[in-house]
Amino acid sequence: MRAPPALSASAPRNGSRDSVSGALRRSASSSSTAAAAAEMSASSAFIDEKGGSASEPEYGHDPASGGIFSTDYKRHDDLKEMLDSNKDSLKLEAMKRIVAMIARGKNASDLFPAVVKNVACKNIEVKKLVYVYLVRYAEEQQDLALLSISTFQRGLKDPNQLIRASALRVLSSIRVTIIVPIMMLAIKEAASDMSPYVRKTAAHAIPKLHSLDPEQKDQLIEVIEKLLADKTTLVAGSVVMAFEEVCPDRIDLIHKNYRKLCNLLIDVEEWGQVVIINMLTRYARTQFLNPNINESLLEESSEKAFYASDDEEDEDKKAEAATLAKRKPYVMDPDHRLLLRNTKPLLQSRNAAVVMAVAQLYFHLAPKAEVGIIAKALVRLMRSHSEVQYVVLQNVATMTIKRRGMFEPYLKSFYIRSTDPTQIKILKLEVLTNLANETNISTILREFQTYIKSMDKDFVAASIQAIGRCATNIGEVRDTCLNGLVQLLSNRDELVVAESVVVIKKLLQMQPEQHSDIIKHMAKLIDNIQVPMARASILWLIGEYCEHVPKIAPDVLRNMAKTFTNEEDIVKLQIINLAAKLYLTNSKQTKLLTQYVLNLAKYDQNYDIRDRARFIRQLIVPTDKSGALSKYAKKLFLALKPAPVLQSTFKDRDHFQLGSLSHLLNAKAAGYQELPDWPESVPDPSVRNVEQEEVIDTSEGRMGLLGDWREIPDWSKCTSRKDRKEKKTEKPFYSDSEGESGPTESADSESDSGSGSESASASDESGSGSESEESREETESEDEEEDEEKEKKRKKRLDKTKAKKPAEESAESEQSSGTEDRKRGRKAVKNQKSASESESESESSESEDESEEESEEESESDTDIRKKKTPISKQPPKQSKKESKKERQEMSLLDLDDFEPAPASAPVTPVNFLSSSLVSDLEGLSLTNNILAPTTIAPSGSIKMYELLHRITGEGLAVEYCFSRQPFSPDPNMVAVQIQFTNNTNSETKNLHIEEPRLQSGMRIREFTEIDVLAAGESVTVVMGIDFCDSTQAANFQLCTHTRKFFVSIQPPVGELMTPVFLTENDFKKEQGKLMGMNEISEKLMLGEKCVNEHVIVERVTATANLSRVPCGSEKECRFAGKTVSSGCLVLVTVPTKEGGAAQLTVNCEKMLIGTLLVKDIMQALSQ
Repeated sequence: MRAPPALSASAPRNGSRDSVSGALRRSASSSSTAAAAAEMSASSAFIDEKGGSASEPEYGHDPASGGIFSTDYKRHDDLKEMLDSNKDSLKLEAMKRIVAMIARGKNASDLFPAVVKNVACKNIEVKKLVYVYLVRYAEEQQDLALLSISTFQRGLKDPNQLIRASALRVLSSIRVTIIVPIMMLAIKEAASDMSPYVRKTAAHAIPKLHSLDPEQKDQLIEVIEKLLADKTTLVAGSVVMAFEEVCPDRIDLIHKNYRKLCNLLIDVEEWGQVVIINMLTRYARTQFLNPNINESLLEESSEKAFYASDDEEDEDKKAEAATLAKRKPYVMDPDHRLLLRNTKPLLQSRNAAVVMAVAQLYFHLAPKAEVGIIAKALVRLMRSHSEVQYVVLQNVATMTIKRRGMFEPYLKSFYIRSTDPTQIKILKLEVLTNLANETNISTILREFQTYIKSMDKDFVAASIQAIGRCATNIGEVRDTCLNGLVQLLSNRDELVVAESVVVIKKLLQMQPEQHSDIIKHMAKLIDNIQVPMARASILWLIGEYCEHVPKIAPDVLRNMAKTFTNEEDIVKLQIINLAAKLYLTNSKQTKLLTQYVLNLAKYDQNYDIRDRARFIRQLIVPTDKSGALSKYAKKLFLALKPAPVLQSTFKDRDHFQLGSLSHLLNAKAAGYQELPDWPESVPDPSVRNVEQEEVIDTSEGRMGLLGDWREIPDWSKCTSRKDRKEKKTEKPFYSDSEGESGPTESADSESDSGSGSESASASDESGSGSESEESREETESEDEEEDEEKEKKRKKRLDKTKAKKPAEESAESEQSSGTEDRKRGRKAVKNQKSASESESESESSESEDESEEESEEESESDTDIRKKKTPISKQPPKQSKKESKKERQEMSLLDLDDFEPAPASAPVTPVNFLSSSLVSDLEGLSLTNNILAPTTIAPSGSIKMYELLHRITGEGLAVEYCFSRQPFSPDPNMVAVQIQFTNNTNSETKNLHIEEPRLQSGMRIREFTEIDVLAAGESVTVVMGIDFCDSTQAANFQLCTHTRKFFVSIQPPVGELMTPVFLTENDFKKEQGKLMGMNEISEKLMLGEKCVNEHVIVERVTATANLSRVPCGSEKECRFAGKTVSSGCLVLVTVPTKEGGAAQLTVNCEKMLIGTLLVKDIMQALSQ
C-alpha cells in the first residue's frame, strides 16, 4: 500500500531544505535530530487528520510527467498547513524552510497571507523569521502588509531589541504614502531607543522614508541631527549615510560632531568608515585652508626680491611687508591635523575600499610632504583581485600625473606580468609612462622593449604608443626612442610595424629636417605594409616633407596611382593630398600623375573622396572660374602644422573625486557630489567647539559600544586640578622618548603616529564624544607654573655642566630663559600662536601641542648644552633628533612611512682650517676621518662659484657654492658641495642651518653643522654632501637664520656628478667594448680657435667634467675615464682629432641620459 503523497513527497524535501537552512540557524534556535523526527511525524499525523487522500497526485514535481504544464495551486500546501498549526515547533520548521527557499532565490510570495498571520506569534524565534520574510516581500504585497500594520506598531514596543528593529525595518519597507505619518513617528521613537542596534535601524529607515515622501525632509533632518550626536560606533556609519542621502549640503550639522566622528572612526565598521571618510573629505575642503597654498607664493616672492634695486629702499620695504603678510607661515588647524592623524592607521585596513577612501582623503587634503605615505598602501592593494587592481590603478594613474614622486620608489611594482589581463597591462603601462623621468627612463625603455615581444596585440600597440609618449616628454631620449622604433619597422609582425609607423610620424613632426633618412626608409616600406592607418601615415609624412625627399616622393605617387582603386578610403584621401602637394612643389614631374589621380577619385564610390578631388582640383589647377583661394593654395597645403601633443588620457580626471564612480567612468554619475574648492579665508574654527556636557558618573564605568557599561581606565579618572598638574609634569618624559617634532618644524607637523598622551586624549574624546576644554585663564596659569618649575631644573643642570649663559636675554619672551636655544624655541611657539587664530587657541588639542613643543624644546636645549661641551665628538642636535625619530618609526606598527637606514654619525666640519696647499701636502698621510673630513678648500680660479642667495634677496646675507671635487668622507656616494656665507650687514646673523629638504625620489642630503653666530662683515665656509642619484635635478631646501627662511636650490652640472677613475689603456678598451650600442653616443664637431693643441683639449674636458686622463699610444687621441658618484657607473670619453680642426667626440656610459648631457657640455666647451 502506498504512503500518503504529502508525507512521501515532503520527507526528502525536508532533509534538503534543512541542510540549506543551516546557514540561517543564527536567527533561530537549533533543534535536535530527535525533535526534528518527532515534528515530522507530527506533521504527517496532522495532514492525515485534515483528510489527505492517497489518490491525490502532486502536480509539477516530476518533470517526466506532463505535470509541468498543469497549475501549481497545491505546491506549498504542506507549509501553509504547518503555519496554521497551533504548535510553535511546526511554525518554526515551516519558517526555516521558507527562509531557506528565499536564500536559494526561489519565489515564496504566495505564502505571504499564511506568514503574515504569524506576526503576532508569541514565540520570539518564529517572530524573527516572520520579520525576515516580511522585509523581503512587504513591498510586493503592500495591501496584505497594511492589514498587519497594528501588529508592527506593537512590535515597536517589544522588550526584545531585535524584534523592535525588525518591526521598524518591515514598516519602512512598505512603500505606501498613506502610512508615512506612522513611519515618521516610528523613526522618531526608535531614534531615542536605549539599544544602539535599534537606533542604527532608525538611521537606515531615514533614506527610505525620504525617497517615499521628500516633503518630510525637515523632520528627518531633526532626527539626523539627534542621531549625529550619538556616541556609539554602531550608529555613526549609518547616520552619516542617511545624512549623505538626505541633506549632504547641511554641513552645519557636522560642526559639533566633527571631532567625535574623527575619534570614533577607527572603531566603526568598514563600510561605515568609507562613508564617513568621504563625507569628512568634503567637509574639510570647506572648513580648512589649502595646506599647499604657501609654496607658490614663497617661490614668487623670492624671485621678485632678486630684481629689487638699491635706490628704491622705501618701496622695497613696503613690498617686503606685503609679501611677508602673504607669506605668513601656514599653521595647520588642529582639527585638520586630527583628521589626518586618525585616518592614517586605516591605511592598514583589510578592506580595499577603506584604504582607497583614506588614500583619496590624503591626496585631496594633506600637505604635499605627507601624501607619500599612501603610496605603500595602494601598492599593497595591487596584490589583490584583478577587479580591485583595476580600480586602484585608475586612481594611481591620476595621482602620478600631479604627484609623480610618490610612486617612483615603487616603480618595479608596476612592471607587467604575463598573467595580467589586458586592461590591467594597459593601465600599468600608463602609470610607468607617467613615472618616466630623466633618472629612470633607461630602465623603463628596457622594460618596454620586452613588452613588444608579447603575444597580446593590443598590449604591444599600447607599449609602442608609450615609447612615443616617453620620447615626446623627455627630449634627451627622443633620438634613442626614434632609432628603436625604426628598428621595429623590420619586425615580422605587421601590427607592430603599423603602430611604429604611426608613432614615428608623430615624433618626426617635432624635428623633420634632421630625419630625412628615416622618411626615406619608411617610403621603402610602403609596398610591404598593408595596415591602412600605417600606409596613410607614411603617405602623409612624404607629402608633408616632400622637400626633404624630392627624388623619392614622385616615385611613391607613381606606385600609389597604380593601386589607387584597391586602397582603403583613408589611404585614398592621403594619395590625393600627396598628389596636390607634389603638384604645388614639383609640377614638372607630377602634373600628369596628379591629373590621373584626381580623375580616378572623381568617379570613386565614396562621396568623401569625390568631394575632396573636386575641391582640390579647383584649388591647385587655376581656371577662369576658380576663385581667389587658388592664389593661396601653397599656403593652405604646405603651412607648418603644429606637432601633436601626446598626453595621458588621465590628465583631466582629477576634477572628479578619486575613488568615485564618476572618476572611474570619467563622466558625472547620478548622485555624484562635486568636491568643493578650498576657502580663501579661514572659516571660524570655534563652530566645532562643544560645551562641556555633564557625564553620567557611575564612579565605576562608562557607556560601551552596545550600551553596556565598561570599567574606566585609571588614567582617565584624574579630575582634580592637582592631579592634572602631576600628569602634566610627566609629559616631557614621554615626548622626549617618543621624539616628537621640535621647534624647527612648523606647528602643524605633529608626530603622525601620535604620542602616548595624544592617544590617551583621543580615547578620552571617543568615550565622552567631545574634547574636554578648560577656561583660558586656567590653562595660562598652569603653563606659567610649569615654566617656572622647568626653569629651576634647567638652572641646576647648567650649574652641573658649567656651561656659559648667554650675555643678553630677550625682553620679548614670556619668561626669562636659560639658553639661547630656549629663547628661539619660545619665539617660534609665539609666532605660531599669533598665526593660528585666537579662537583655535582655546581648543584643548592645541594646548596639548604647545605643552608638547615646550617639552621638546627642553630636551633639545639639553642636547645643545652637551654639544657645547664636546663639539667634535658629538653630532648637532638636529641630527640626533632625526635618528631618534627614525627609531620610533621602526617601532611603530601602524606607521606606513618608508623606512631608510639611519645615517651614520657624521663628524662636525671644522671651518676652513686648511688651505689648499696644506691639503695637498697632507693627502699622502693616513689621518682619521673624524679630524680632517670633510675638508674645505680655498676657492681657486679653476673652480667655478655659483650664487645660492643674492645679498639683496638674503637681506645682507650672501651665499655662494662650488663643487670642490674632493671626496665627501662621511658618505662616498655623495657629491661634496662647499658653501661660503658672507654677512654684509652691520649686525650678527645667528643659527644658520638647513630645514625642510625637498628632494626627488632617491636623493639624499647631509647637512652641515649649524653655524651659531656669523659676525658682521665676516665670511665662513662649510661643506655639505648631496646624493643627486645620478641626475641633474635640483636639490631644494630652506636656508634658515634666526629670523628668516630662504628657499634655495642647488643644481649640479652633469660633469660634477662624476669622480675620476684611473685605467690602463687595455682596461679602457676592454670596458669600452662592453658599453657599445645604445650605451655609446658619438658626435662630430669642429674644434674652437683656441683648441690648438692636446693640452688645451685636456684642460677643457677636465674643467667640464671631473674625469681623469687615460694614457694613449696615439698623439691625436685623448681619452678620459670616470665613474658616477652615486651608482659607480663607468663614464668613458674619447676625443680623436683630425686635420683641419675636425674632431669626433664619443661617450660610453650605461646611463644614456648622463651620456647625452655630457656630450652636449663637452661639445660646447671644445667648440668655443
